[in-house]
Amino acid sequence: MSRAFYKDKMVLVTGGTGFVGMHIVQELLKEGADRIRIPIHNRPLIIQDERIETVQADLTKESDCLKVLEGVDCVFHAAGSVGSAGLTPLHAMSSMTINIVITVMMLQAAWNMGTERFLLFSSSTAYPDAHYPIKEEDMWSGPTYPAYFGYGWMRRYLERLGEFVASKSSVKVAIIRPSAVYGRHDNFDPETSHVVPALIRRAVQRENPFIVWGTGGEVRDFLHVSDLARACLLMIEKYPVCDPVNIGCGRGITIKELVQAILKAAGHKHAEVVFDSSRPSAIPFRVLDTAKAKNVLGFESAISLEGGLLDTVVWYKRMVAKNKDCGKDSA
Repeated sequence: MSRAFYKDKMVLVTGGTGFVGMHIVQELLKEGADRIRIPIHNRPLIIQDERIETVQADLTKESDCLKVLEGVDCVFHAAGSVGSAGLTPLHAMSSMTINIVITVMMLQAAWNMGTERFLLFSSSTAYPDAHYPIKEEDMWSGPTYPAYFGYGWMRRYLERLGEFVASKSSVKVAIIRPSAVYGRHDNFDPETSHVVPALIRRAVQRENPFIVWGTGGEVRDFLHVSDLARACLLMIEKYPVCDPVNIGCGRGITIKELVQAILKAAGHKHAEVVFDSSRPSAIPFRVLDTAKAKNVLGFESAISLEGGLLDTVVWYKRMVAKNKDCGKDSA
């Protein structure tokens, strides 16, 4: 990656106070970006750096979207509602609605402002069911997996919106399809957390028996968020075209193996693991074919699952201890 690419450019990171956006900001700072703008709405900014400019903005409002895009060259659109794609019905419609609304508003504003480059997030949940590492061209070969019907089709729709804007305007829209992402600052809320942070929280709490939904044979592709952030910067720089790229580890691991790795990282040595196959576990196999990312971006994941999980567990334990010192219940 060229450190010179982001120098002197104004870079906007929507969702820059959130999980993925925060890591994109950190990667931008590391790569020499000297002008980063972050819209602030409900969540405070943790990262402090003189190169960061914050703007109070509600991205559901057209005027605020236009405001944050003034003078912006590149957009990393990482803002969105957090929730489980298939297993948590709570607020399912509101989660999809907010993602659609803010993406439509930001794409329209980028078109109006003549923004040069725009990174749009899709999702591996938009793919049809497949029992092999799935390629980008397989997206439209069938419907989404039933458990991901709403969320997956929402992501498909956002891809089409990105293609429309790219075809009708001067905005170069890049589309990224990440696999399951985990790492520091993930969402550990019991109601909405995904599989890795949920298992880490319970392992740190020493739950025993350690009950896991599904058979344990389900296979997933897990990617550390720092690797994802690095891929995002490469996408904007090297491949700002409406041609989606899978970003993942490219290797599958069973949930049983994942559970054992998390228990080891958390030091929960004597847990009695029980898999409850009567409970829903979503898609049985989801691994991404990452050959295209290697070919067009030179990207491969660099952080091992074992190392990434250990780092996340250590960080989470520190946050739990910090919050206890402050009189709070959890991280």
